[in-house]
Amino acid sequence: MLCPHTHDPGLSCLSPMRSCHRSREPMSQEHGWRELPESHEEDDRKVRRREKNRVAAQRSRKKQTQKADKLHEEYESLEQENTSLKREIGKLTDEMKHLSEVLKDHEKICPLLHCTMNFVTIPRPDALASCLPR
Repeated sequence: MLCPHTHDPGLSCLSPMRSCHRSREPMSQEHGWRELPESHEEDDRKVRRREKNRVAAQRSRKKQTQKADKLHEEYESLEQENTSLKREIGKLTDEMKHLSEVLKDHEKICPLLHCTMNFVTIPRPDALASCLPR
């Protein structure tokens, strides 16, 4: 059988540097390698091993693809959550600004804040009544 690495149909695997899929035994230096026929059992074993390796490689690629898909889905979900949280932060910031303005406006007119009785440490109901508008 011809070596698939050569382009000349008259040559077989003569170079010791070339990789050939057949068993080889050394000949003299000037002749290179001589191929030995493989047994049917060895051929079957190689075929089974290659098939097993092919199936394992497919399984590994499938697992890797599934893992990448799962990571991509998680990324998309986290991006959506992040966008939602940023939107919520914006709303809460706006609400805080509004409430701060309402408080500031209320402080200007609140009789309880301007009452001299506010400095009393224990509030009394009659003291509060004197600060409230009548």
